[in-house]
Amino acid sequence: MSHQRSVPAADFQFEPEFMAVLKHVTEEFIPFNKVLGLKLESANATVATATLEMKPELVGHATYQRIHGGVISAALDAMAGIAVMSAISAKHMDEPPMKRAERFAKLGTIDLRVDYMRPGIGERFSVRAEVLRLGSRVATTRMEFLSEQGEVLAAGMAAYITS
Repeated sequence: MSHQRSVPAADFQFEPEFMAVLKHVTEEFIPFNKVLGLKLESANATVATATLEMKPELVGHATYQRIHGGVISAALDAMAGIAVMSAISAKHMDEPPMKRAERFAKLGTIDLRVDYMRPGIGERFSVRAEVLRLGSRVATTRMEFLSEQGEVLAAGMAAYITS
């Protein structure tokens, strides 16, 4: 008897057409993500990563040139949403990429918690989000906001409505 996984393995890769859609959603379609300057780096069935460059509009502490905590929170939330979109898509690989993308319309944040651990000082940051559980109505995620050296500056957990 064969056993079928509900979500493909983490080494699973999406087709280029879907990755182009996901990149467009991350970087262009959501106006606030564009303000943040998020750049999608990778996405698979469970994890999404992005980078963002420091710019004057993102400063939260002028004296120390620290990135604003709201920017960190928004970046974590955005990338967790992209990770959930990826996980949803991975479960429906029998559908064409654009049909899978239509499933994202009902996605919304239910709960978001962020722990700030170190000051966000630097020129470039990365964001990593992982889907811990994808249920029929709710997805749970864990996220990290990292310095250019890979040091965890903030970590978060979030839940998303998926239907």
